[in-house]
Amino acid sequence: MPLLISYRILMVGIFFLINCSSVFAAEKIGLGELDRLIKIHTPKKVVPGFDATVGPTKKVQLLPESEPSLFSIPGFKTYGCGECHQSDDLLNLSINRMRQTLKRLHSISPELSPVPLKQFIIQSWSGELLQPWQFAHTTFDTIRFSPAAILIDSRVYGNATHLHESLHLTQPFLGSANELEAYGLNIRSDPRFLLLNFPYFADMVTAFFLPEFPKMLDGFFARQINEDINIPKEVQWFLLPFDDESLAKLSLAIKKMEPVLQEMQHLNRKFPVKAAYLGEQTRALSLLLDIAAAKLLPLPEVMAFNKEEAFSILGQQFDKLDNTRLGYRIDRKREALLILTYKMKIKDSRQRLGIYFNFLKNRYVGADGEVQLRISNEEDFKKFVEEKHVQITRMMKSKNFTDIERQGAQKLLLGVGPKGQSPVANPR
Repeated sequence: MPLLISYRILMVGIFFLINCSSVFAAEKIGLGELDRLIKIHTPKKVVPGFDATVGPTKKVQLLPESEPSLFSIPGFKTYGCGECHQSDDLLNLSINRMRQTLKRLHSISPELSPVPLKQFIIQSWSGELLQPWQFAHTTFDTIRFSPAAILIDSRVYGNATHLHESLHLTQPFLGSANELEAYGLNIRSDPRFLLLNFPYFADMVTAFFLPEFPKMLDGFFARQINEDINIPKEVQWFLLPFDDESLAKLSLAIKKMEPVLQEMQHLNRKFPVKAAYLGEQTRALSLLLDIAAAKLLPLPEVMAFNKEEAFSILGQQFDKLDNTRLGYRIDRKREALLILTYKMKIKDSRQRLGIYFNFLKNRYVGADGEVQLRISNEEDFKKFVEEKHVQITRMMKSKNFTDIERQGAQKLLLGVGPKGQSPVANPR
């Protein structure tokens, strides 16, 4: 009985801690008021002749040793922001949010180099650099935020999106592994992000920490939301009450995951170009995290199986180039697990995951225990890097790119050679 009481006290204490992110948010807001605010802050259509360089600005030093950052609201008058707001108030609020965010980022990941935030843009219109469906976007030394996203992030998410985008500024290259690393930061701040962004974490969490995680997902997303309001579904699910004990279990699992999250971050910084390539080649969002888990954690037990056949199936999928050469978007991990199900008749999902993690260790972890990101086709890898150079160069020519973004993009290109060699630390 005392053990049970202690466990419950621990659960309550942990749930209190995981909700301390609310101190980073503004006052609580109801769905009706949030819906009203989002409606009047949706992205506007570009006004003909609009000059994206004109608007209120403020240059400040966010932290004692940081470079000055330029905060701006282009189109403040053009898009009617001045009818309800004072520009200085909006700029000062953003400056304060970012100052607190950078301190928070340093407290979570003190080993990171200073964040090179040279520009923060509140962008009221949608375009190539901030699509209508994007909350925010990190380009090169720059973060762009839509007004609606700032509302949601400050009133609901505890500024988790500010934290997420700030981490992107420190990453050496472009790719899906960057999102994985940034969501790894978000789940540390609130376990609900582990549920909202489950594709990045579900297999590893289920295999090593919480076998009941799929049931938690079912319960989280089964709750009714209002389809008739402008609030995104994920925001509503985040706001709806959820089982406290389940959230506390998630928080404990995230604490236990910390070494794996750190290793995943280390791999993304050590092999940024290879990690980006493998992310595109396999379309497996969780790949780098799964490799980190295969390196650090005791592998799941699996029943007797034809190891050679199973590894051959996984290897064939992981060697395919359809995603990079033909523009497909096929998750090779999911494809391989399906083949294990129907060809090898392995019906137990836990057994399939166990085989998958054994395959990753065999493929990517050397006898010395160190990870080497294996590239099966060096010519395809070279073409991938060349295409990234072309894409970035094309972006630099956009009239919507600022000089700060253009200089940041040039710095990245100089840091990564045409064959993906020698990426410099934190070129963005």
